[in-house]
Amino acid sequence: MTEENRKTDVAVDEEQPELKIPDTLPLLPVRDIVVFPYMILPLYVGRELSINAVNEALATSRMMFLVAQKDQTVEDPAPEDLYKVGTVVTVIRMVKMPDQRVKILVQGLAKARVREFVGLKPFLKVSVEQFAEGAEGKGMESEAVVRTVREQMAKMMEKGRNVSPDILAVAESLDEAGKLADLVASNLGLKVEDAQAVLEISQPEERLRKVSDLLGRELELITIQEKIQTQAHDELTKTQKEYFLREQMKQIQKELGDVDDRMAEINELKEKIEKAKMPEVIAKEADKQMRRLAKMHPDSAEATTVRTYLEWLLDIPWSVRTEDAINIPKAKKVLDEDHYNLEKIKQRILEYLGVAKLKKDMKGPILCFLGPPGTGKTSLGKSIARALGRKFVRMSLGGVRDESEIRGHRRTYIGALPGRIIQGIKQAGSNNPVFMLDEIDKLGSDFRGDPSSALLEVLDPEQNHSFQDHYVGLPFDLSKTLFITTANLADTIPPPLRDRMEILSLSGYTEEEKLEIVKKYLMPRQLEAHGLSPKNIKFTPEAIREIINSYTREAGLRNLEREVATICRKHALKVAEKKTLSVVITEKNVHNYLGPAKFLREGEKERPQVGVATGLAWTQFGGEIMHIEVTTMKGKGGLTLTGSLGEVMRESAQAAYSYCRANAKKLGIPEDFAKNTDVHVHVPAGSIPKDGPSAGITIAVALASALSGRPVRNDVAMTGEITLRGRVLPIGGLKEKTLAAMQAGVTSVIIPVNNTGDLQEIPDYVKKNLKFIPVKTVGAVIRHALDGKAEAEEKKSATKKTRKPPARKKG
Repeated sequence: MTEENRKTDVAVDEEQPELKIPDTLPLLPVRDIVVFPYMILPLYVGRELSINAVNEALATSRMMFLVAQKDQTVEDPAPEDLYKVGTVVTVIRMVKMPDQRVKILVQGLAKARVREFVGLKPFLKVSVEQFAEGAEGKGMESEAVVRTVREQMAKMMEKGRNVSPDILAVAESLDEAGKLADLVASNLGLKVEDAQAVLEISQPEERLRKVSDLLGRELELITIQEKIQTQAHDELTKTQKEYFLREQMKQIQKELGDVDDRMAEINELKEKIEKAKMPEVIAKEADKQMRRLAKMHPDSAEATTVRTYLEWLLDIPWSVRTEDAINIPKAKKVLDEDHYNLEKIKQRILEYLGVAKLKKDMKGPILCFLGPPGTGKTSLGKSIARALGRKFVRMSLGGVRDESEIRGHRRTYIGALPGRIIQGIKQAGSNNPVFMLDEIDKLGSDFRGDPSSALLEVLDPEQNHSFQDHYVGLPFDLSKTLFITTANLADTIPPPLRDRMEILSLSGYTEEEKLEIVKKYLMPRQLEAHGLSPKNIKFTPEAIREIINSYTREAGLRNLEREVATICRKHALKVAEKKTLSVVITEKNVHNYLGPAKFLREGEKERPQVGVATGLAWTQFGGEIMHIEVTTMKGKGGLTLTGSLGEVMRESAQAAYSYCRANAKKLGIPEDFAKNTDVHVHVPAGSIPKDGPSAGITIAVALASALSGRPVRNDVAMTGEITLRGRVLPIGGLKEKTLAAMQAGVTSVIIPVNNTGDLQEIPDYVKKNLKFIPVKTVGAVIRHALDGKAEAEEKKSATKKTRKPPARKKG
């Protein structure tokens, strides 16, 4: 059952005879509307129960009871689904429709309330009582409410809402508050809940006040709606006006032969696109974006975004490249001018140039310079770019945690930009620069993504020919770019990323190398930086060695250069004050500039001691010497390990202790020492964490010395991993460790026999100053490290071999 029309006729007769309502009436549930007294409206009836109710009304008194449903979606309403207060109506006319429905015309007579439901089938039948109306108000307040409602109705009609002049005329003739409230409520198109609330109010004046509130709310909504529509219309009118004015201006300028700034910008972009020599795919996208821009309002936000995108497309060097200066002797000279030694890396660059000379379209290699800080990794990248004649771009990856730093942001974001790879290419102005990714081992990751995963495509020669930045959204060829990465540690680089790079290791510099670097590179640079000339200050070789050994202890050169700069700075002050013009820095006066020595040999290192052995360690800053101390005391065979030792190093100590117990007799140790002796192993500098297996033989020697009472030679250092069977396994970082041993004044280094192949990387002068002793077993280590017995035995053995055997007697 649906309402045909919300605009209803009204029949108001002030002199109606008293209405007689039967005690029981058929009930007709209605949806979407609340019927008020005096309303005349058509209804369509389709439900079987409702049609039966209509037929019953026509067969009897033609009266029915109309009640609104609480939920419109219920098809077969039960008594609890209906309101209790409704309107008694009379059926004026009924017409049967072709679709089995009936159309009835009803008129509201009076309000009534349901007493009880008499029957549910074949139609709803209820017992009703007439709704008691309160007395009409006669005071000024009641008249004021009536006038207010009339004025509100007039305003509604002025604003073109659903109030007809006929309804307004009837309202003007009504002075009774109840009838006026019912008339207005039935023509406002209220929600069912609001209309039912009005219907159920018995006091006429109170009912009219409720209607007045609803009218006021409706008028307020109409006012706000009109305001919004007016603003939208004004904005649209303004935009249309500007558009028409611009179009007129274009036509005027066209007639005068002038071109406006807008068209000039579009034409300029078009010329740039044609001159940029972009690949076909890129040029097609640029042309598409340019045509989009031409159709947009120049001041719109989207036009600014498209304009910025086009500028980036034009600035990226899609087809611009620098020709490689493939002159191998000249490149070698440039590399030698900038860096001392580093022959392995220089050779690799020269090999690249050799292949590039034979194969023009070769892909750029992905090199990774791995080494301690201050060894010249970053500056080496600049020298390679100079040797090749290419542009150089450096990008620091330290602390980068956002994947968008590499790939860029998508253009949908405000302030989006390409990633730093594309920005670096734009900065270089060519598509084949030397691109250095500095500190690749210090990449981070968080909720914003993993930058190391984004670099997988960048650093893969098989993929980077079509690298797509999120902002640009088009493929860019990175295969011609020579990528060089730097790192201090290989362990923190993710394995998939490490697998894509060719790792070239830079070891720490030796004392001789540092001496030459100071003479050829650091001194001239610092003299120029401080406004001095070679006449003002000179360094003797002994002074430089003193600075290297007593004021720095590092694999690189940064602290060494700082100390040289300190001396130059102090002398520059004296020159500025005209106290002295020239000075020679010697081993004796260097402390006047740098203060007391920072690194001194400790007394315990200058003589053999029981239970103290010298080991060698590798750190990311180069090699270090490491003293391991062992002491014994009465106890029950306990082993204590201190010195911030890691799990691997603690296990090495346990293995060394077990070896000493198992081979006590061979090592000259009391076999029952574990019953009444506690052992304490300590590695000094307890605040510094230490780990690794290469201290195994050093711990074994210190244990054997402490338990047997024999001192350890003070001129011997050692490195190697130990097994329970007493074998010595190979270790890494041999060059750095031997350099540290030489700086500490050690003369002999015990190494695993399997590391003898690594001696090729050791400089010749280091081999001359150090004696390398390859060993296979811990027993051999102990023989060489304790008491010097091994040397004595070797000399004795050599003497026996050279002595002539006694002559045989004849006969």
